[in-house]
Amino acid sequence: MASRKARGAFFTPASITRFIAEWAIKAPDTRVLEPSAGDAAFLVEAVRRLRSLGADLPEVDGVEIHGHSAEVGRNRIEAAGGRPRIRVSDFFLVEPDGSYDAVIGNPPFVRYQDWTGEARSRSRRAALAAGVPLSGLASSWAAFTVQSALFLRRGGRLGLVLPAELLSVNYAAPVRKFLFERFSQVELVLFEKQVFEEAEADTLLLLASGFDLGPTDHAVIRQVHKADQLSVDVPRVRWTPIDPAAKWISSIPVSEAASSMDGLVRTGQLSTLLEWGQTTLGMVTGNNHFFALSPARVIELGLSRSDVIPLSPPGSSHLRALRLSGKAMTELGKSGFATRLFRPSGNPSKAALDYIAAGETAGVSEAYKCRVRSPWWRVPLQRPADLLLTYMNANAARIVTNEAHVHHLNSVHGVYLSEKHRNIGLDLLPIASLNSATMLSAEVVGRSYGGGILKLEPSEADRWLMPSPALVAEHEESLRSLKPSILRLLRAGNLVAAVVEVDAVLLSDVVDRADLTSIRAAHLALQSRRMTRGKRG
Repeated sequence: MASRKARGAFFTPASITRFIAEWAIKAPDTRVLEPSAGDAAFLVEAVRRLRSLGADLPEVDGVEIHGHSAEVGRNRIEAAGGRPRIRVSDFFLVEPDGSYDAVIGNPPFVRYQDWTGEARSRSRRAALAAGVPLSGLASSWAAFTVQSALFLRRGGRLGLVLPAELLSVNYAAPVRKFLFERFSQVELVLFEKQVFEEAEADTLLLLASGFDLGPTDHAVIRQVHKADQLSVDVPRVRWTPIDPAAKWISSIPVSEAASSMDGLVRTGQLSTLLEWGQTTLGMVTGNNHFFALSPARVIELGLSRSDVIPLSPPGSSHLRALRLSGKAMTELGKSGFATRLFRPSGNPSKAALDYIAAGETAGVSEAYKCRVRSPWWRVPLQRPADLLLTYMNANAARIVTNEAHVHHLNSVHGVYLSEKHRNIGLDLLPIASLNSATMLSAEVVGRSYGGGILKLEPSEADRWLMPSPALVAEHEESLRSLKPSILRLLRAGNLVAAVVEVDAVLLSDVVDRADLTSIRAAHLALQSRRMTRGKRG
């Protein structure tokens, strides 16, 4: 099991191999290839399908890097009544000939940390030869998808089992673009229940047809509960993205809301956070326990005012209102939160020198981030951000005005507003961001981590959809009047009710009731799915 997992080999349920073979093979003379064939599960189903269509001793092709697996596959194909032609080779050493009617299979899923060496280099070169530049963060399946398509003749069909990363990760953007540009039809089958529990990743089926007859401007999406229900007839939803390379949807409810969201972007009601300003990482101390101090600890150490500076405490649990005020900082300090950063300016006091010596004795100075700066105890400063953006979120990503003008660590991000939007952004963007469209967008542009945590990197936050400056300015007085009510709801922990109230001000006039319901349902579906995965883990 461990060996299979290391090389990304997870055996595919028969219901999936059968479904893809029947979708891809429409005539008895269909030429079929399975890349990374393993024990030839897809080719066995291809033989059965071809024989059912009238083929006598159908010949099927495969490529497999492991000799023993290839031999097992050959025996299985012969037992099914077919003639195997399985080549033992690295798939990326086989030159695509563009002669196959169908390429079907389950490419290996090896994350970039383990997808190394010459094999990885060959895969990236192969993808680049097809005009698809893959970053160093790409997992193995991305290059396999591109290389597989190149074996198709004009009009051919590609049926693959892929990780749901296709929909959302940044490194898959060139693959998403490639699929829309080269195929005339793209269909995605999504699963509510995980197909490969041991793979620790969600799975989808990519059914792309009409190779080199593209481009297409849309995908067709359908969702089934689990793999053995693929034959169930469920509604198909047509989804047209603004940019095929951008992150795709993650569930059926999102596809229903996507056109409404796209419309709000096109009409200027929504824009990205990048239009408001720049999002950056926070400061890295090298040892938060040493550098981040509570006021009581500062007094205990005898540090002077010039030895410390105001700090938003590590973490983001305190950033759940609309602003971080001076009064809130005082209360946090009284409660034992680390609201001071040890960062002597000029000459450290005697107490600071003693604390520095204690840090050296404890080995703090040997931590990498400390070791590479001089002096080791002087943390590089960033100016206080206009807004603080929560980075790791169990519930929802939040934006808070940095009214206290404090520094922040890398447990949160800082947003530096552009000068033309600074005043209105400081005052109203935190409340304006509490709307259903923005909540949905966070789930789409962010990524889900262990425990169901929603993580937003700065590059993802840049694409996070916010009410546009024009929309916020249009409703400036209403939003300002709404603040007391929203604060009461947030203090009571009732974020859902707060979002409903903000929706009534910002969205009710720009989307109809049905579209708003769809957006809310999509947000709740993605949030629930993320948090359920977290509980399952």
